[in-house]
Amino acid sequence: MAPPEVHHLFHHSIADHSCSADRKTLAVARESNVELYTRSGNSYVLQDELTGHDKLVTGVDIAPNSGRIVTCSQDRNAYVWEPSPEGWKPTLVLLRINRAATCVRWSPSETKFAAGSGARLIAICHFEEEDNWWVSKHLKKPIRSTITSVGWHPNSVLLAAGSTDGHARVFSSFIKGIDARPEPSVWGERLPFNTVCGEYLNNTAGWVHGVAFSPSGDSLAFVAHDSSLTVVYPSGPEQPPRAIINLTTQMLPFLGLIWITENEIVAAGYDCEAYKLQGDEQGWQLTGSVEAKTRPGIQDGREESALNMFRQMDLKGKTKDDTKLTTVHQNTIGTVRVHAGGPGGVTKFSTSGVDGRFVIWNL
Repeated sequence: MAPPEVHHLFHHSIADHSCSADRKTLAVARESNVELYTRSGNSYVLQDELTGHDKLVTGVDIAPNSGRIVTCSQDRNAYVWEPSPEGWKPTLVLLRINRAATCVRWSPSETKFAAGSGARLIAICHFEEEDNWWVSKHLKKPIRSTITSVGWHPNSVLLAAGSTDGHARVFSSFIKGIDARPEPSVWGERLPFNTVCGEYLNNTAGWVHGVAFSPSGDSLAFVAHDSSLTVVYPSGPEQPPRAIINLTTQMLPFLGLIWITENEIVAAGYDCEAYKLQGDEQGWQLTGSVEAKTRPGIQDGREESALNMFRQMDLKGKTKDDTKLTTVHQNTIGTVRVHAGGPGGVTKFSTSGVDGRFVIWNL
């Protein structure tokens, strides 16, 4: 496997990142601004800056087809940025929230986007042609706390959301005149706006940090603060799920996840490295780190080398510099996103985190 491509952009935390469809533009949330980098050879060069928010930017997403950028912030605002001859032109979004916006993602159709918030609601935003601005409808019930993450179903109508009340939920965000009527699925047939198609509580009521639909959209995975991964296999509308698999790991909690195939997930978080998990309706298991150093059979050698290291320290009276981690990332990974490959056949993924690094991984 080819080594990861590491880009140390700056010495600040990266709250979120997103790449354009051609992978030549990288948008990175840094404090109250969004920095735009352009691919130049093997590196990324700072090209532009989106300055409109006056508090921490919490989410950024580039629409693959239109190239529009949506950003949200703790200042309770969201902007849709479009390229123009004079530069990036922002359009304010009427979120109508009284708490910070926490995350934002375009729907696959790109006709709307979802913004989670600390106001116990999700704003589903679409463009109003008559007034030339972005308006929102609110998904409210039965959310009881801050929304930490959102994930779209391939049909652009169903939306999964994780929150700090320990629940992962699946909502219908169907808006008449904007969305095509979705095909019946295991999540439901008639899907008016704010229909709750699924509601799942984490075993220990831990905060849900990340949610994602599988490539087919027929199952849902979420990670929580009790270091667990839960995968739900629904059986049909108004029916109990075929299976709910809960895997508790010995790792620190995961913050984000993506599906590689229908039977494989990559998750990352406080352990500062990404891990592969595999399974199906019969069960899931952690198969190891994406980083080459934890290939099967390496563990014994690591223990042996650690013993030798302490022996040498004892002989020489030296202490080891333990300020540098053995992982590529040197701090918590906050965002995991697909970088190359389509649904069900991801070949590369990207991560960013508190250490200011943007890393592209080969699978």
